[in-house]
Amino acid sequence: MSSKNWNFALLILSFLPLFFHRDAWADYNWVVKEATYTRLCSTKNILTVNGKFPGPVLQAYRGDTIYVNVHNGGRYNITIHWHGVSQPRNPWSDGPEYITQCPIQPGGSFKQKIIFSTEEGTIWWHAHSDWSRATVHGAIYVYPKPGTSYPFPKPHDEVPIILGEWWKQDVMEVLTEFVRTGDTPITSDAYTINGQPGDLYPCSKSDTFKLSVDQNKTYLLRIIHAGMNEIMFLAVANHKLTVVATDASYTKPIERDYIAIAPGQSMDALLVTNQQPGRYYMAARAYQSNSMIPFDNTTTTAIVEYNNGNHNENDTPLFPYLPPFNDTERAFGFFTSLRSLPVEFKQQVPKTITTRIISTVSLNTFPCQGNQTCQGPNGTRLAASMNNISFVGPDTVDILEAYYYYINGVFNKGFPDSPPYVFNFTAQDLPLILQIPKRGTKVKILEYGTDVEVVYQNTNLVAGLDHPMHLHGYDFHIVGNGFGNFDEEKDPLNYNLVDPPLRNTVNVPIGGWAAMRFKATNPGVWFLHCHLERHLTWGMETVFIVKNGKYKKERLPPPPPDMPPC
Repeated sequence: MSSKNWNFALLILSFLPLFFHRDAWADYNWVVKEATYTRLCSTKNILTVNGKFPGPVLQAYRGDTIYVNVHNGGRYNITIHWHGVSQPRNPWSDGPEYITQCPIQPGGSFKQKIIFSTEEGTIWWHAHSDWSRATVHGAIYVYPKPGTSYPFPKPHDEVPIILGEWWKQDVMEVLTEFVRTGDTPITSDAYTINGQPGDLYPCSKSDTFKLSVDQNKTYLLRIIHAGMNEIMFLAVANHKLTVVATDASYTKPIERDYIAIAPGQSMDALLVTNQQPGRYYMAARAYQSNSMIPFDNTTTTAIVEYNNGNHNENDTPLFPYLPPFNDTERAFGFFTSLRSLPVEFKQQVPKTITTRIISTVSLNTFPCQGNQTCQGPNGTRLAASMNNISFVGPDTVDILEAYYYYINGVFNKGFPDSPPYVFNFTAQDLPLILQIPKRGTKVKILEYGTDVEVVYQNTNLVAGLDHPMHLHGYDFHIVGNGFGNFDEEKDPLNYNLVDPPLRNTVNVPIGGWAAMRFKATNPGVWFLHCHLERHLTWGMETVFIVKNGKYKKERLPPPPPDMPPC
């Protein structure tokens, strides 16, 4: 889409809350299909929803229920996940392939029910099958209930800022090739803002996304990281960003020169246009905590352009400060600076924990088998794991169906509550034997009402790296984090149990740990995984199954009649 059309679309979107009622958002009709797009001087077909990249915006009020009729008009199996929507008692529409549903096959359809509860702010939706989410994704705006308002002054306008990655090659070919070789995938050719790489890339200047603004106004930027494999820094030249919400949960406002955001995360930030009229770059580039791992080191840009300013299209915009690629101190400092608003907006922080899970998150290797030629380290195949289990997903029956209908042989109970091997997880030189995980489809069973704490312990096996861990079906409080090995006796003494941020995706820092808490009151099957797509492909995931409670309102209802067949 051209920048002119984008600006027109954004203008229309800004007025939608004024004219729509609740019923107008009740049903959407989506067709997943291929469309032709040109980027970086080359043209290819990509998978889209209704031909749009990024895809359509979903809108709802807090507490609404909406329906999306998804028809698969493409060549590949597809699923759609509503990222950050807790879906109370409704894992049937959550979306991850072979976890809570079989995929929608080409020519098939599925009417998905989306139940909003406590979410308020910006979240997003995306494909959750293979690597389709590279182009199949879009924003979800959840507005306050009618008669209520934001806990900050109403902005002049609202603008989606969706970060993504672009490969010249077909992303399904990228996936097939790195799975075949056992090596890392090729790095993307560009990052994008609202689907456009920006004018630092070839053949991209004319379509660079432009945000036209009036002076001395406040704009709500609805920022979403839909990229595949890199955490990013983002900034606007000469302008501060005031973060007011993350993952559709309000935060105490913090003003920053830049933000750090991981794949899977969303953020609401206020941009006040209080500078001299002119043209200013919005720019984003990778935060890569381990420079030994290949990554896309390019920079994507958009342009914030003041209306009625004394400037023209040939003026070079001012460029913002962005931290260095490997600046862990600034990235970690940003993530840990976030604080939630008072508890009346969301649920209480669990104080007495009944289930604690400590899980390593690791990169691993498998020996090359048979006559294969593997291109991982020392001729191995790269893998990933949680608590030394590299997850193997089923491919004939999804886990939710197997759980609901008592189908044996699809998954195993007994995901461990602690690492099977205890060692100096963050040491620089670790024995190679520790790199080899076990394969399995082990899940963790949780009793209804359990107060759960999960501590993610990063390791330096193969290569240390940050890991954004996403839990479906729940928001959780990030009560602690730090560097080094988690100390089960000392570190909880320093937890923040007063105003920890409430999120659905937590970044586990390189060489460190992060702790989250939630109350298991959403029965069903819920996926837990790293949101770096290559790590998900390699097996850094597991499943939480939350059992039914005593009462009907605490129990999992039966599936809808049009669940896609396997």
